[in-house]
Amino acid sequence: ESYPDITVTAEYTGSGAGLESLVGGKTDIGNASRALKDGEKESGAVENIVAIDGIAVITHTSNTVSDLTSQQLTDIYTGKITNWVDLGGADEAIVVLGREAGSGTRDGFESIVDVKDSCKYAQELTATGAVISAVEANPLAIGYASLSAVGDTVAMVTVEGVECSEDTVKDGSYKIQRPFVFVTNKSAALSEQAQAFVDFATSKDAADLIRTAGAVPVNE
Repeated sequence: ESYPDITVTAEYTGSGAGLESLVGGKTDIGNASRALKDGEKESGAVENIVAIDGIAVITHTSNTVSDLTSQQLTDIYTGKITNWVDLGGADEAIVVLGREAGSGTRDGFESIVDVKDSCKYAQELTATGAVISAVEANPLAIGYASLSAVGDTVAMVTVEGVECSEDTVKDGSYKIQRPFVFVTNKSAALSEQAQAFVDFATSKDAADLIRTAGAVPVNE
């Protein structure tokens, strides 16, 4: 509304694909739902943090396990804990769900929980909505999803006694969180229109829009 002469076209892929499109010159901005890696920065990618998002740990609404420690999460996702009874729940096998390789959500979760490249997934899904739907349909499932996408169809587990919310993400007490990043290319100057888009998204003017979308603005 503020820039009626500018049209923004978005293609929705994983963070890895977004960065590939940026480096390949196919897009002006590559979105990533994780921090940039050192190698990516060295190749010319520039990190513009727009917001912070909590990665919620989700279970079926019937699941009686309501809190997990970081170590228990690590043990669940590496296959050391395989039954809900070991966590105070039903004597049933845990069905471990997650995102596909290249997903920023997966990268963020695995890095923070320290399970990088060692997860024992029963199923890898290609979208946040698919993870939520799969957990909603399976009483034995556990998964992770962006806080901004989680509704009341699944239960959010507290981690170390801390719930995943805007306040706990903002104050840092909820540890499973990651940045939402607009990535630009150091070697390619943005057009006037693309620069205006980045400037708006990282300004105080965008804070309420970001909050409405369920993430935590960094500039307000």
